[in-house]
Amino acid sequence: MSSIRFEHIVKRFPNAPRPSVDDVSFEVPSGQFVVLLGPSGCGKTTLLKMVNRLYEPSAGKIFIDGQDSQAIRETELRKGIGYVIQQIGLFPHMTVAENISVVPRLLHWDAERISQRVDELLRLIELEPAEYRERYPSQMSGGQQQRVGLARALAADPGLMLMDEPFGAIDAITRASLQDEMLRLQRQLHKTILFVTHDVDEALRLADKIVIMRRGKVVQFDTPFHILTQPADDFVADLVGADDMVRQLGLLRVEQAMAPLPSAWRQNGHPTIGSADNLREALSLLLRTGADHLTVLDAAQPVGLVSLEHIRDLTSGAEES
Repeated sequence: MSSIRFEHIVKRFPNAPRPSVDDVSFEVPSGQFVVLLGPSGCGKTTLLKMVNRLYEPSAGKIFIDGQDSQAIRETELRKGIGYVIQQIGLFPHMTVAENISVVPRLLHWDAERISQRVDELLRLIELEPAEYRERYPSQMSGGQQQRVGLARALAADPGLMLMDEPFGAIDAITRASLQDEMLRLQRQLHKTILFVTHDVDEALRLADKIVIMRRGKVVQFDTPFHILTQPADDFVADLVGADDMVRQLGLLRVEQAMAPLPSAWRQNGHPTIGSADNLREALSLLLRTGADHLTVLDAAQPVGLVSLEHIRDLTSGAEES
């Protein structure tokens, strides 16, 4: 896994009236899913592209696993970073297997290792290898193509993934399915992910933390729960719709609002809920059972508690904002 640290990053384009990215500093710990969110032109894609040096900073430094990215050769840097974009970018003249194996071939993997990795990744994204490995992109739906694009980015098992509006060109139903897939994969793989979107629902649903940008600056960097309950200003509150809590409860995962297990905790028959379930489901279960809290499970193991008080904090925070 990889961490990313931005230190006073600035990007100025020629003849632009102001910097596209203006003195941005924050850190993405290893294994976290961090979303860059904001309106068009806020600098989020520009910031993302400076990580793999598609753009060079005008000032400041970016560190990957503590190493200045400027000290790493561009080709070596990019081989270690998965990159997924909205346009998918599959090579139309290559089969699915050939598309997925582009980076492993550059890394001189042997043919058997590449073949095994292709099949492993196709199963991971739930496309049967025997059915899909010899297909061409034109023989697949947009959602299937985007899954293959994700598999290609994962092919060399990079610790860091950059994703630029990856589901932006997909219809709403397929987009929701791909978001579910993304959450499932992240729970399995624990990659460090920097994900650009302008879709608030998508950000709230996927992120461990959200970086909200406006006019090149970071306005707030926090968990989805805290952004909804404690928006930094009116811009953030309006952007995330902090007053529409019925909708937001269905987007926030239980793990985003749960409290850690107390040291003297005992199960004692309390109802349970999955960490990836949403808070609307948690609220329904609390009201239906009359329990004062639910035990949150991850892979059948207790990891935290969620109560009516936690959900009340969320809704009362929205009302106050």
